[in-house]
Amino acid sequence: VAAAELFEAIAGEASRRIREFDSQNMANTVWAFACIGWEQSQLFRALASAIAEEDGDLNETGKSQLYAVALYFEAAWPDQNFPLSHQLESLRSAYTNCERTPSQFQDDVSSLLAEMGWKHNSEHETVEGFSLDLADPESKRAMEVDGPSHYLQDASTGDYIENGATRFKSRLLRSFGWKVAHVAFFEWGGVSESDRRQLLVKKLACIGVDDAQGGDRE
Repeated sequence: VAAAELFEAIAGEASRRIREFDSQNMANTVWAFACIGWEQSQLFRALASAIAEEDGDLNETGKSQLYAVALYFEAAWPDQNFPLSHQLESLRSAYTNCERTPSQFQDDVSSLLAEMGWKHNSEHETVEGFSLDLADPESKRAMEVDGPSHYLQDASTGDYIENGATRFKSRLLRSFGWKVAHVAFFEWGGVSESDRRQLLVKKLACIGVDDAQGGDRE
């Protein structure tokens, strides 16, 4: 975590002022700390417990956020009980209940990967509830096809940087045993098919698939 002192101060203030927050405020806060990979369970337990006690109205976004937090908590502290575990079914439903329509970009990547011999499923849902653009469930390898909404752009350099939500999902997937590569829109657009094939060869190598027929590395 960059600026650790800042986050320490925010965490301390949030813990002291918990009763001033409504459920949605608390969901936003605990999700933000999960996104940055906060490594102290006390804040998560305190905020989740307060949400459970308040039993206030949460919108679908808040419930979805809390499901991701529950997965993060499970992976980070498997010996501890998440305070909202009794609501996991409802939280998961919000997390998975979104319409998934593959973009033309995703279809194009999928078609070329199929031509190259990598067998995969589109819009695969994992046991935990993650939605993966392109995945081989048996080997737990996946390719995410990321449009502009997955990135922030540096105003001074023009460089694209994965946003917090995208990085958070990637970390969660890795913690549950998945190998994931990302194909970004700015890598794909405006280049030849030959260049795209070479790009996908590199992406497959990142997840341990090192030949054009989709074979696994030993």
